[in-house]
Amino acid sequence: MNRRIWTVLMTALLTVLGLTSPAAHGRPAPNSGAAAEQVLTWTAGDDITRYTSAPTTAVAGKATIVFENSEATGNTTAMPHTLTFDVSDPEYNNDVPLNILANPLDANGGRHTAEVTLTPGRYRYHCTIPGHGEMEGVLTVTDGGSGEDTTAPETSAGVSGERDDSGAYLGMATVTVTASDTGSGVERIEYAIGEGEFEPYTAPVMVHEVGTHTVRYRATDRAGNTSAVKSVEFTVVAPRTDDTTAPETSAGVTGEKNVNGEYVGRAKVTVTASDTGSGVERIEYSLDGGPYLAYTAPVTIDRPGHHTVAYRATDKAGNTSEAKRVTFTVVEGGGVPAPPCPEWDERRTVVVGTVDTGVPNRVTGNRCTINELIEDERDWASHALFRKHVREVADDLLDEGVIDKREHRAITEAAKRSGIGEPGRNQGYRDLFDGTRKSFEKWRHVGGGAFGLNDDGTITSSTTVPGMGMLWFPERRYDDFSLKLRFRDDAPGTGRANSGVFVRFPHVHDHPEESRPEWVAITYGHEVQILDRPDGDQYKTGSIYGFDRVGLGGAGVTEKGTWNEYEIRVVGLHYSVFRNGVLINEFDNVGGQEFSPPRAGDPGTDGRRYASGYIGLQTHGTTDVISFRDIRVKEL
Repeated sequence: MNRRIWTVLMTALLTVLGLTSPAAHGRPAPNSGAAAEQVLTWTAGDDITRYTSAPTTAVAGKATIVFENSEATGNTTAMPHTLTFDVSDPEYNNDVPLNILANPLDANGGRHTAEVTLTPGRYRYHCTIPGHGEMEGVLTVTDGGSGEDTTAPETSAGVSGERDDSGAYLGMATVTVTASDTGSGVERIEYAIGEGEFEPYTAPVMVHEVGTHTVRYRATDRAGNTSAVKSVEFTVVAPRTDDTTAPETSAGVTGEKNVNGEYVGRAKVTVTASDTGSGVERIEYSLDGGPYLAYTAPVTIDRPGHHTVAYRATDKAGNTSEAKRVTFTVVEGGGVPAPPCPEWDERRTVVVGTVDTGVPNRVTGNRCTINELIEDERDWASHALFRKHVREVADDLLDEGVIDKREHRAITEAAKRSGIGEPGRNQGYRDLFDGTRKSFEKWRHVGGGAFGLNDDGTITSSTTVPGMGMLWFPERRYDDFSLKLRFRDDAPGTGRANSGVFVRFPHVHDHPEESRPEWVAITYGHEVQILDRPDGDQYKTGSIYGFDRVGLGGAGVTEKGTWNEYEIRVVGLHYSVFRNGVLINEFDNVGGQEFSPPRAGDPGTDGRRYASGYIGLQTHGTTDVISFRDIRVKEL
């Protein structure tokens, strides 16, 4: 295929995807009329990881944007690129929706211009062509002059609340900090109480301890200039006692966000409370339906997934506010290491096997919960070894002050009653989907299609949302495991459903070169096929798709509308697939694909895939209707 045909096809594809040159804010204008006050030039070449050149600063006002992606700038392959200003992230300016597509073979020879008006602040720009995700940067715009911002923000603070005749605040005082910057704009505001460490300021600060207080504050602009530290002083005295009104509460979530509004790596939740009567006695929070814990500092959540933090406050007269909630999603990335937890478990209380201790499932010093440190999912050689393990974990938690002596006894007694390690008692399966909405919301969908939750505790693929996609469980990778689930073929008419279970694939958003993220599971993981249709695809139920075929005779066929139990057991490179308790396939992950050679980026050249990864369920289309239930896993 010659370069011109390839470029025409790529341009057509990008038009479908919406990556066309802008029509309103800066249509490419090689013969633009009136000149703007400044010219800002970006260039690109063959590299898909960075622009060849790009400006870093500019001055607010009119500007001519030049984007050249031509042979003169190093493009020898007719590779198209875009220059796109991101208008979806609130951390950056969003008033210039620039979107220019250029390649050496287009009508302008790859050189395009656009007239825009820039405002002070920061603009994030990037290339939106799939696979070119590393081409990005930030343009800082100042308010004029030399184009360099050297002036720190202006800051001020005010204290409010009910006061007595001497001017002291009754029960509590609220400190509100403001900052402004006419150059690059305010990047962040910080505060500190007394001589404490500076914290991000996200909401007014409530101080309810009796005594004299000092709140220090400062601000930093987007050019890195930090203001001098200022402070306010005030006194809080004991409140009146005839208080029947609960405290007012609020919460804010901070952290680095991606273009979808998801927090990358971690999110920090800051809770505040105020009470004009008796004053705030305590603030409490609950993570994902867990027990309420004392709130003493901003709470950092770094586990990938969708989260809900509930919070409430009680005043000194005993009035407790109604619980409020904030919800958000954390995705992997940002260089934040995952906590070194043996397993994943965020249940409300510590449960050993099936014995509920009633002890709150607290987060420990290494960011693992107590349940996660008690490895009741493992296959223990004896009951005595398991009890020894639990006792050692409980001893360490007691020494660290995470639990008290009563809770220590409850946990060790539960280990004794659990029977884990005794013959016939080593089940150890953990629910990934138990039929509840709470467990369903821990899964994420990518690609086409959709799954919906039914009233009977099952999930079914959509008959109205087209396309192939995947529902996957992002909260934990699995190495060696036994996965059990039940599936039912609900295809309409005389058809049979085509679906599958994906295992050991990497995090889908770590592979930007894949234009369709559900294909990461196919390219880098393994699909255990579900298909009882006698014709069509040769890979039937139990097959490792693309690697190891199983025919209908080997897998067996059940009537449509009948529940089947699947067990997929993976140990090292060996895969065992059971249907309704019968072994229907064994596969060793050491050979190449039957229908194509390994793809670029595939681990190893002999077809070997990852030894650890995620679990997902495939939706194949609106006629391939499939239902799942009772999804559980045990680490081996």
